[in-house]
Amino acid sequence: MGQEFIILCVGYVFGFYMAWNIGANDVANSMASAVGAKAITIRQAIFIAGILNIVGATFIGAHVTNTIRKGIVSAEVLADPHLALIGALSALLAAAAWVSFATWKSLPVSTTHSIVGAMIGFGIMAGGFGVINWGKLGAVVASWIISPVFALAIGFVMFKVIVRMILMRHNSFQRALDLSCVFIGITVFVVVLSFLFKTPLGKTLNLGGGPALLVAVAISVLLGWVGKRLLVWALARIGGREVEEIFRRIQIGTSCYVALAQGANDVANAIGPLAVVYFLVKTGSIGATVPVPFFLLLFGGIGIACGIAMAGHRVMGTIGQKITTLTNSRGFSVDFAAATTVLIASKLGLPVSTTHAAVGGVLGVGLARGLEAVNLGIIFRIVLYWILTVPAAALTSMVIFKLLALIL
Repeated sequence: MGQEFIILCVGYVFGFYMAWNIGANDVANSMASAVGAKAITIRQAIFIAGILNIVGATFIGAHVTNTIRKGIVSAEVLADPHLALIGALSALLAAAAWVSFATWKSLPVSTTHSIVGAMIGFGIMAGGFGVINWGKLGAVVASWIISPVFALAIGFVMFKVIVRMILMRHNSFQRALDLSCVFIGITVFVVVLSFLFKTPLGKTLNLGGGPALLVAVAISVLLGWVGKRLLVWALARIGGREVEEIFRRIQIGTSCYVALAQGANDVANAIGPLAVVYFLVKTGSIGATVPVPFFLLLFGGIGIACGIAMAGHRVMGTIGQKITTLTNSRGFSVDFAAATTVLIASKLGLPVSTTHAAVGGVLGVGLARGLEAVNLGIIFRIVLYWILTVPAAALTSMVIFKLLALIL
């Protein structure tokens, strides 16, 4: 058995472990509010998120990935194929180990920031501090503030609008039904634009700003009208007269979108470094970008789904139940805030984390009911882990790099 075969097998193990951790930790971004608001059960959330993440990763995920995530480390460190190989393996294992630890603690962290921190550790070991793009690192640090604050504000305002326009009215159910086309429409508008601008498939279509807006408006108007008709039909069948029942159905749709987008976008955190290992073993060299074979995307999607199934309930419980009490209308506000934050920040070129946006959305909805409605203790622990993510992953990556350099 040759050394190259062993290295490739190790790469597959590390890559699957990272994908598993992405599923275990990041599933809360899409499904925590729906589970916390009792729109769906944990078992249903695991099944839905698992399927959609596989579909997103395999069919919408990037078929070409940057060898250095987020441009955080200069590409010159890849000049030596042996160092690049050790670096990719150490980055994968270090990032996965940190996310695994955070998941064990039931706390949400950014898997993207974990891989960024791990790449910094590899870069320092391979080329010194000079190869680190400190400006890019500053943008990562800024996202600790930008993402949650954006989402907090949007979630706060959206829930206040729902309270003022619906929940405080004496005919709240009819008001919710009448306005359901608006809430469905604006949600679809954000989802379509996010799909066109944020996913690798959308970037491949490259519609441009104007055409994308027209497509989003047309689809949102159509689906807003269709969605309202379906709601009327569904509620008539079950005799439903509850406002929360209306938002429950809308919320399930938004949660499904976030799960699909998660698979498409986050699979690169696991498969990007694995693709580097794969092509280094196969060809002996790599460029600034590498093609990602279909089977690697599927491999990553399955890994994410396994993580969701085996440990996804831990972080879902924290975001969905421990920060504040969620209802379906509050959960809808959270999902809308997270999706809108990711879209707006991305288009403005600002750093953004879906994990941070999801937590910010929950915090905003909680604060809309007063400071006493929020568990500040759990918020402090979450923020602490966000701050520790980059340095912890970097230090772990440096240690693993040294050990692998001695072995390989």
